[in-house]
Amino acid sequence: MIYSNKLVSVEIESSEIPWVKVFTQRKIKEFIECTPAEKIEIFRIIDIVEKSMLRYFNADKINIASFGNLLPQVHWHIMARFEGDSYFPQPMWGAKQRESRLDLPSFEVFFNQLAEQL
Repeated sequence: MIYSNKLVSVEIESSEIPWVKVFTQRKIKEFIECTPAEKIEIFRIIDIVEKSMLRYFNADKINIASFGNLLPQVHWHIMARFEGDSYFPQPMWGAKQRESRLDLPSFEVFFNQLAEQL
């Protein structure tokens, strides 16, 4: 976990690409169940993460997704995508397209900087 408050937590997803997940602290299944404060906090974090990923990694695209089929708790995925990643242009859950050709700056430095911004 890189960040947590009374409304949400932010976790790193281990991957070849920069990827974080934002979870509500409350165990609720649908975004509609979020309080206005939770919704504002989720989008505040998504905004910071997206801007940070674009600046730091010079990503080709940022993917933002909310699923809950396997984990029925409100959470959002934020991923920096690159034409040279193994799955591009498919989703990270899709079929692998190639071996990764990425040479990215330090994830550890990025996640530390992100934690400070949040």
